[in-house]
Amino acid sequence: MTTAPAAADTIIQHLKDTGKQPSDYDMILTGDLGALGSRIVKDLTWEKGYDISKVHVDCGEIIYKVVESEFQGGSGAGCSAVVLNSYVLTKMQAGLYKRILFAATGALLSTVSSGQGESIPGICHAVELEL
Repeated sequence: MTTAPAAADTIIQHLKDTGKQPSDYDMILTGDLGALGSRIVKDLTWEKGYDISKVHVDCGEIIYKVVESEFQGGSGAGCSAVVLNSYVLTKMQAGLYKRILFAATGALLSTVSSGQGESIPGICHAVELEL
């Protein structure tokens, strides 16, 4: 299960709604997609005409050693909160980043639906941060 499709959809919709391009951002930050999900979100946005590869960073990739075969990663909410509130906001306060698109991801877990073999929907909310 990956929340990459939800992240890609949210990022694409934000760019369409605002008329902005990925290059308008110092960083498009997702979390936590891990190495595989990060590649998927880049592929999905590229297929829709948006190349985010130069500005995309994933919170899980910042925190964890990037080894796909180990299926690293953690809570999207946890990784996103840690990276945003420490690393990213510090860089913004120092004037190194002017505009960030923060697209936090998560799974809508339910013990009932997963116990019945149903899929686990992914979700993503985006916030634009600007100095």
